[in-house]
Amino acid sequence: MKMLINVPETVVADALRGMAAAYPDLNVDVENRIVVRRDAPVEGQVGLVSGGGSGHEPLHGGFVGPGMLSAACPGEVFTSPVPDQMARAAAAVDSGAGVLFIVKNYTGDVLNFDMAAELAEDEGIQVGKVLVNDDVAVTDSLYTAGRRGTGATLFVEKIAGAAAAEGQPLERVEAIGRQVNENARSFGVALSAVTTPAKGSPTFDLPPGELELGIGIHGEPGRERRPMMTSGEIADFAVNAILEDMPPRNPVLLLVNGMGGTPLLELFGFNAEVQRVLAERGVAVARTLVGNYVTSLDMAGASVTLCQADEELLRLWDAPVKTPALRWGM
Repeated sequence: MKMLINVPETVVADALRGMAAAYPDLNVDVENRIVVRRDAPVEGQVGLVSGGGSGHEPLHGGFVGPGMLSAACPGEVFTSPVPDQMARAAAAVDSGAGVLFIVKNYTGDVLNFDMAAELAEDEGIQVGKVLVNDDVAVTDSLYTAGRRGTGATLFVEKIAGAAAAEGQPLERVEAIGRQVNENARSFGVALSAVTTPAKGSPTFDLPPGELELGIGIHGEPGRERRPMMTSGEIADFAVNAILEDMPPRNPVLLLVNGMGGTPLLELFGFNAEVQRVLAERGVAVARTLVGNYVTSLDMAGASVTLCQADEELLRLWDAPVKTPALRWGM
């Protein structure tokens, strides 16, 4: 498998050096693996810190900036960052208003962020936490006890980030983040296996002409494997799986997310099918975002995330944001 890298051992460091060169609004500490908005800490604002294994770009470093994350901690590919990274990031963004950790529900991330919270609190930093566990495909998986954290992470980071930018207190920012997670569900589909730099070949066997329904963002197994389906059939399956788990009460935010190897031409076509299914089910779509936001290296496929949004969540979603991967209103 051909890859645009030097050697596997320096993939993350090389990427961080490139990010630093492209985005001068960020302070990128390549040695300590931390990405921080350049104006941090911002007086009177709660700091938002997230992170996880690399390979899911633009998650999380691409979402650092005004109106979203204050800092991100990239681990090695598909590997959790370490507690010292997170504690250092918390210290870098704490203005005295406290820090909110946004954690995807993967065992390593949860354990390390919990240890980091203890380290930060020992230094006098008040810490809150939102655990993202939005994936309806499977209950337990290779990396997870309970549901996996996937596309809803973007909604939590954006909406909680907007609340923090307004100067809302830590308890309120944390409550808003948890509200977003509780009202969000995701389902993903893989059309091809993922290739990690260290392995250099697909990490699992997905024969030609087959797809995996309910895949995780690290290539974890899903609900079932089937012969290839049309875009419309996949949309029916994914949306129905979500709505069976979360009957909608409010209009929804919709994320149609690419896994890294699917062209936008196909993603926009898939979005049309998702919108069709939602209309048939009587679900009003308030906002739609289409693109590669929570990826899995070179995996072909897509995920759908719905988040029920009341007027307050919609207002915070629409609030200005300025990050490398998400920006409007600035």
